[in-house]
Order: sequence, then C-alpha cells, then structure tokens
Amino acid sequence: MMFDIGSASHVGKVRRRNEDSYLVRPDAGLWAVSDGMGGHEDGHVASQIVIEELRSVAIPCSATDLLEDCEDHIAAANRRLKEIGRERGGVIVGATLALLLAFDGYYACVWAGDSRIYVVRDGKIQQLSQDHTELEELLAKGVVTREEAKTWRAANALTRAIGASDDVELEITSGPLQPGDAFVICSDGLTRHVTDEEILQHVGNAMSQEACNRLVALTLERGATDNVTLIVVRRQPDLADRVTSAGFDDPGGSA
Repeated sequence: MMFDIGSASHVGKVRRRNEDSYLVRPDAGLWAVSDGMGGHEDGHVASQIVIEELRSVAIPCSATDLLEDCEDHIAAANRRLKEIGRERGGVIVGATLALLLAFDGYYACVWAGDSRIYVVRDGKIQQLSQDHTELEELLAKGVVTREEAKTWRAANALTRAIGASDDVELEITSGPLQPGDAFVICSDGLTRHVTDEEILQHVGNAMSQEACNRLVALTLERGATDNVTLIVVRRQPDLADRVTSAGFDDPGGSA
C-alpha cells in the first residue's frame, strides 16, 4: 500500500514547552500521536517514552503481529511511566495515545485519552476514537447534551492514559482500509480550536502535508492555547491493492 503522509507539531501561543510527541512509520504501517498530560509531572517525558517504545515495534508479518507488538510496547511504556512516578513520590507521569495501524488492506485504531483519530471517506468525516474524559462519560449518561458540551469547561479530566494506572486500558476499533481514505491523528490542541467540518474541508481539498500546515496555521490564528500536533495519512487510490481477507481482530472494544 502507498500513502500520502503529512505531519506537523507546534508549541502553540501559550505553553512554553511542547509536550506532544509523534511518530511516522510507514515501513511498519504505524502512525501515532501522544500528548503529555497537562498539569502533571514531566508530560513531555511521558509522551516521548510512549513514542520511543512504539519506535521499537518490528516490521510486521501479519496484522495480528503488528497489533500484539504495539500492545506489548505500550504496556512497557506504561510500566516505565509508573516507575518514574513512584520514584518521584507517587505522582502521575502520563500521556494520551492515538495510534493508527495499517496492514494488508485493513486499519486498526488504538487509543487512550483524548487525542483523536478521524477518517475522511467519501466526502464525510467520522471520529473513530471516543474521548476518555469525564465529560464524555457525562454525555453518555445524558447529563450533558452535545450542544452544551461545546462550551463545557468542567469535568474534562482524562479517565484513561498511558502511565495513569498499573494496568493500561486501551480501546480498539478496526475495519477495511478503502482507497482514498484519509486518517487524521491529532492531539486535543487541534480540536480545541478547529471543528470537524473544518478538518474535513482542509483534508479533503489538499495533499496531506499541506493540510497539516493549514490546520496548524488555523489553530495559531485562533490563539493556540495548547500544543498542537497532527498527522494525515491518505491511502493512494491509484495504487490501492485489493482488500484481502486477513484483517485485524477486533477484541470487542478494549484490550
């Protein structure tokens, strides 16, 4: 499979340090964004450790191998972050993760926290991940409506993150990878300032790197109160192979 790939990261206009990290590994069919947890110790260290572990993932022989190797390295990152936290008196040293995998005509999304993965397909955008936040739980319970959530400033604390608990909690979804699909992997520094429709507009009308540059520029125009990082991965339609039958196993939403 051939991909058009773009990436960009910026510290923003308020933060003094970029606590986002990202990884582009088309050789392994792996792309990831990690955001150090704001307000906690050494967020930049946490995101770097998550990405460092994923950088060590081997070139896969199958979709199952790729997913299992990633899960092993994520678990290793979780152990390393928990150990750092214990050495520093029990503080939380954590990071979000949004991970896209592609192998043999199928994709898988793996995530923890509120960094997101979208797919742009047939002129529409769909959020594949679901934020692991207190606000999302309130939405699921019907306490807050989607309209109210647009201006909601409370209860946005993360409910899952790498390094936040002894046993890492991941959520996974998978499906067929269609010719022309464009995936957007981003930290919440983008989605705080840019709507889904604006992401669709830019990703649907530009090459991947240009789309990344434009979306970062738009975020900066609107104040960029957080670090902003995104990757756009578009499967080239003219070189797409036939979808095969050996895809990722979806373990029912969690791992």
